[in-house]
Amino acid sequence: MRSRFEAFRRGDADWLLASWHSSTRPTEIDLSDNPRWRGLQIVEAVDGGPDDATGTVEFRATYLVGRELGILHERSRFAKEEGRWRYLDGEVRSS
Repeated sequence: MRSRFEAFRRGDADWLLASWHSSTRPTEIDLSDNPRWRGLQIVEAVDGGPDDATGTVEFRATYLVGRELGILHERSRFAKEEGRWRYLDGEVRSS
């Protein structure tokens, strides 16, 4: 999760696509209106240990668009693929 946040922060579309599970990965990602990501708070992590095949991470990420502060609150699902954790999908929650 933290590496994906940092990739969004840097605008690194290649890393984002590489960290996406092959079953849900888009062919490309457009970060042209990517906001300025400021901070990440992990709210809860369920499963996702070395012996697990899946896990979920609930997080809040703060960002700026102009001078407006926003918060993305999401519960993301991850699954192991070829021994590495990959992002499956996420459910946006209201904060």
